[in-house]
Amino acid sequence: MYQTDPPRPPHEVLPTMYDLPSELVGEPGLPDEFHIFQPRLLSETCQPPNYPTEEILIATDLNLYYDLRHPLWYKRPDWYIVLGVSRAQQQQDLRLSYVIWQEGVAPFLVVELLSPGTEQEDLGQTLREVNKPPTKWQVYEQILRIPYYVVFDRYNNQLRCFRLEGTRYQELSLPNQRLWLEELQLGLGVWQGSYDNTTGLWLRWYSADHQWIPTPAQQVEQERQRAEQERQRAERLVEYLRIQGIDPDNLP
Repeated sequence: MYQTDPPRPPHEVLPTMYDLPSELVGEPGLPDEFHIFQPRLLSETCQPPNYPTEEILIATDLNLYYDLRHPLWYKRPDWYIVLGVSRAQQQQDLRLSYVIWQEGVAPFLVVELLSPGTEQEDLGQTLREVNKPPTKWQVYEQILRIPYYVVFDRYNNQLRCFRLEGTRYQELSLPNQRLWLEELQLGLGVWQGSYDNTTGLWLRWYSADHQWIPTPAQQVEQERQRAEQERQRAERLVEYLRIQGIDPDNLP
């Protein structure tokens, strides 16, 4: 790049995270913090009431190998869920990747978080190159036939969902940016709030009564609040008994 007079500030001329290569040839740029926080929130709030936790695999950035004829081809969804497979119970059994021809079960739902460098492929707007692996859209729609494909654009605050109908994905209408999944007895929607001390719009799961599923940290806080309310109730009862001339310590 040619020097200018006066020189342009570093933030304008230095490469961004999407210009920097991955350690693997052909991989897109390095992920941003949103790609760390958002999948974690999805995982923490994905609690289907009709599936035991040990029969659900939730994966973030876990390589998905999909073609036995080309065993080195893979995609790496930002987040996905597989129903009816066993989770690892021991650390040494944790999956290094998800291999379709070994597992025998395709993901039920995939979430991709749009990035400037991957937007066209995420939305099925790129064509397969000659002698190259199929595109992400082709793998999800035509090869693995994943029932639901969700795309979230945090730059435009837009949630889009595609459901496999026949042989093609059809985009669903999402009133209030919410999608109810009867198979999971859960809904997925856009939530305005603060997660990990960061305020914004986030993808989050909600229950049949339209309540957002609490994170583990929120569950702990809710239990603490309930315990505090019980303690205060007990103190008021003790005070009331004493006013009535009753010693609470001598009650049977």
